[in-house]
Amino acid sequence: MSEITIKIGDNEPKTLTAPLSVAEALKFGNRETAKRALAAKVNGASVDLSFQIGENGENAFAIEPILPETLDGLGLLRHSTAHLLAAAVLDLFPTTKLGVGPALLDDPRYGFYYDVIAPQQLTEADLPKIEKKMREIAKRNLAYRREVLAKDELVKLFSERDEPLKCQLIDEKADKTATAYYIDGTPFVDFCLGPHVANTSKLKAFKLLALSGAYWKGDAQNAQMQRIYGTAFSTQEELDGWLKQREEAEKRDHRRLGKELDLFSIHDEYGQGLIFFHPKGGAIRKEMEDYLREELVKRGYGMVYTPHIAKRELWQTSGHEQNYGDSLFEPFKLPAKFGEDTEFRLKPMNCPFHIGIYKSSPRSYRDLPIRYAELGTVYRAELSGTLHGLMRVRGFTQDDAHIFATPETVEAEIGNCVDFAYDVFKTFGFEKFKVELSVRGDSKKDFLGSDEDWLNAENALVNALKARNIEYARIEGEAAFYGPKIYIKVEDSIGRLWQLSTVQFDFNLPERFDLEYITDENKTARPIMIHRALFGSVERFFGVLIEHFAGAFPFWLAPTQIAVLPITDRINDYALKIANELRELGLRVEASTKSDKIGAKIRDAQINKIPYMLVLGDQELDENVVAVRERKAGDIGKMTLDEFIKMVLTLKSNRSFS
Repeated sequence: MSEITIKIGDNEPKTLTAPLSVAEALKFGNRETAKRALAAKVNGASVDLSFQIGENGENAFAIEPILPETLDGLGLLRHSTAHLLAAAVLDLFPTTKLGVGPALLDDPRYGFYYDVIAPQQLTEADLPKIEKKMREIAKRNLAYRREVLAKDELVKLFSERDEPLKCQLIDEKADKTATAYYIDGTPFVDFCLGPHVANTSKLKAFKLLALSGAYWKGDAQNAQMQRIYGTAFSTQEELDGWLKQREEAEKRDHRRLGKELDLFSIHDEYGQGLIFFHPKGGAIRKEMEDYLREELVKRGYGMVYTPHIAKRELWQTSGHEQNYGDSLFEPFKLPAKFGEDTEFRLKPMNCPFHIGIYKSSPRSYRDLPIRYAELGTVYRAELSGTLHGLMRVRGFTQDDAHIFATPETVEAEIGNCVDFAYDVFKTFGFEKFKVELSVRGDSKKDFLGSDEDWLNAENALVNALKARNIEYARIEGEAAFYGPKIYIKVEDSIGRLWQLSTVQFDFNLPERFDLEYITDENKTARPIMIHRALFGSVERFFGVLIEHFAGAFPFWLAPTQIAVLPITDRINDYALKIANELRELGLRVEASTKSDKIGAKIRDAQINKIPYMLVLGDQELDENVVAVRERKAGDIGKMTLDEFIKMVLTLKSNRSFS
């Protein structure tokens, strides 16, 4: 027995007798909060409620409850539900071999999955049966039990259970000891760090969603598995709301609308994950890029263009080959007839190229900040099973920028990046945002840079957000190894969050490439490097826009802005004359001179979600006017062509939504 000091949230510290469980300790704070807690963070580490504090000689503990409504709480619920899924599969199919089962927090389609090798091929028809078994187990109020074993003991345990994949994971990831989790009363046991909910009764709102093929560790050379997807929430109301949102999302699926509206296509015979923009999709993309280029010039960026390949040594110097090797395409050489032995790689990122431009001339503090921007196409070796329309591809265009700043200017540059992101998203019709600050946290292992570097960088990010009264969630331990970052997520028209913009410090590349500038004291110093993306990628943002607008783009973005619809063939010449006048003004126009009835022409324009229709008959020809029909409002009356032109040019120049 020993005395320890605990501090729960903002409460005053208390002196207690150890050891005691986290659940017991939380009762000395707010009792209602203690009842709702799923787990807790003890001195920054996430642990189960059963975790005993005060056993290892420490005597001071900061405890933060993990609640269901938090991101940590949601992740814990989903991970625990993935284990419940595995327990149900083992109960129904006892010889099943288990892979891994993580929570998914950034995938809008799913909340968790578990990879299995079942004794029979599972089908969608098996999902209701598995879900029913999950509910039966959940109602039994079975404990999630954690046990720390010696590594060889755990290997023996899984060997006896004939779980070769688990044995492989333990061999690769465990040190001298490893953690096993059981769901008491079931055949389930897993190699897992945790934490989990206290018992299965906490898991009430879940749904199995889909089944797909997968490979162990994502490698097609390894065992073929089946992946069971599901999701989970803390309440049935949240789950029902999400399922309704999912139903609406299926109607807006950018892959379906992309085909129906003739925007883009993907051809497996040319290569999976490679996007072909059709003329209509190209028109939207051009508007997106033109707007961005205008803004970049206004905000003092220099547009650069860089190659698509570089020597392999560049990616070794940058660290991309060592840190992201699995995401790079294989090196290649010129044909032997050229007599060169140089290896090249397709570029996965633009940053080393922008560094090359920075290093092409000596730099002074008077030159900084320097802002380089590029719409640069990059290539990533993504697994075929992870590819998803425009959202996950193998070749994509980043709206990339890199800023080289001094300590005196970096905070203002961060603020400018945040302002730029908000302006961009508002222009494209987004009004709600969620901001996350990803920091190193208490653990310093595997992070580059000094404590001072991290403190200064984090302060610059925080100050920029606070100066703009932007609320943000601080995410401990989620920073990149080379620096902290801001994530900006947007909420679309059906309430889904999309992570798009990043503002990222980099302590790594300036060191690796020995970047310098001359200070006002005539000494050399390292510039501070900031990575900044707004769309994230042009392709992915285009996909988000398709789903946000359900294909009904605002006038300035619409691939076809105006449909000219003559009622009879004798009006065709008048229709073509008007269409040509509008095209000369830079408007995107289609004239329907087919012999279809006017109702069919209007219906076709509506299906193609064209913002304005000009219906032309004998009366309009005689009066030299146009009858205007709007996509949502229907008929809005007759106008002279000049009046209509004035209206739509205003919509176009203002990038308006109405």
